[in-house]
Amino acid sequence: MARPTPPASPPVSQLMVLGLAQAVAFFVGALLGRWLGLALGWDAFGPEGYTGRAMGGIALIGIGGGGGVQLARTWYRRRYGTPPV
Repeated sequence: MARPTPPASPPVSQLMVLGLAQAVAFFVGALLGRWLGLALGWDAFGPEGYTGRAMGGIALIGIGGGGGVQLARTWYRRRYGTPPV
């Protein structure tokens, strides 16, 4: 009995596009989260330490970075199809 062939993996260039898009979108999203935190007065790197406002700023940076990665993956999926896991 023959084994089924595994699905073909995408070309390396497409995987590089995915990796670069995720890296750039993460960085931009984190910067936007940082700027939003500063606009709200939630300085993640402020001199007062881990206050509630600093924790809110840290959360905004994380949410911005994660949101950027999700946007990059959505863009990739629309352009190239579902990436391999």
